[in-house]
Amino acid sequence: MTDNSAKSSVWRNILRWFDSDAQADEPMTSTEFNWVRVLPFIILHLLCLVALFIDVSTTAIVVCLGLFWLRLFAITAFYHRYFSHRSFKTNRFWQFIFALLGNMAAQRGALWWAAHHRCHHQHADTDEDLHSPVKRGFWWSHMGWFTCDASFKTQYHRIKDLAKFPELRWLNRYDGFAPLLLIALLYGIGEWLAYSAPQLATNGLQLVVWGFFISTVMLFHATVTINSLGHIWGKKRFATQDESRNNAFLALLTLGEGWHNNHHRWAVSTRQGFYWWEIDITYYILKIMSWLGIVWDLNPVPKHVLEEGRKSA
Repeated sequence: MTDNSAKSSVWRNILRWFDSDAQADEPMTSTEFNWVRVLPFIILHLLCLVALFIDVSTTAIVVCLGLFWLRLFAITAFYHRYFSHRSFKTNRFWQFIFALLGNMAAQRGALWWAAHHRCHHQHADTDEDLHSPVKRGFWWSHMGWFTCDASFKTQYHRIKDLAKFPELRWLNRYDGFAPLLLIALLYGIGEWLAYSAPQLATNGLQLVVWGFFISTVMLFHATVTINSLGHIWGKKRFATQDESRNNAFLALLTLGEGWHNNHHRWAVSTRQGFYWWEIDITYYILKIMSWLGIVWDLNPVPKHVLEEGRKSA
């Protein structure tokens, strides 16, 4: 590669920090580490170290955990079960709100996430599955896949049902907007609390470090355990054509996503803990939301699938 082409490549990758659809017609198939592309991801992890040099408060810890669980629910319930699998219905307003909350998790836009996940289900644990631990090993499936060009582009042909909404396309294209909005809100709220409620011993920087940097890193690694550990650690109730596993610990960590073998057996079910003893917090919350009219038409697990699972248990 010449100096000019190398510089051009660097600037294209920097541009994509701000506009993920920039020069979208360029083929992007490389699985080599792209350091420019993932520099914000690396910096996010490094900024967690700021916590070692500032005070911490109960308020900061509560905000950290609260935003961890709120954004995790947006990922598990909406990015996954709604956008990726359309396992229930909601209106356009709530669709946007939870797309925005999910985007605040810094896991990119709902369209990119759903398209990538649909590809995973189509090619699970084959050579075309970009984050299969069976084919590529634990560390690659946990986060290596995220560092290469092949994972970057939104596969719009897979999400035509979602791409018709301009607000979702905008959030997906400018996927840095929502995380930056959350950072600004946390800083503003922290400074306001420092002035109006000094007994809480918090401030803007503290809430940004704990409420965004640390909470977001925790959230990312919790989410991708389903990619890495969810295909090598646990039990296979159903004889699926992939190596998806059920794991109770991962289910607790990720609000129910750890019943991954169940999910690969019947992906369009809203519920992933198929049986009463399989704790699925995402489903419980969605059920309450259905009573409130926020969501509806929650897809059930077919009786024949439940019977199949009981026989193989």
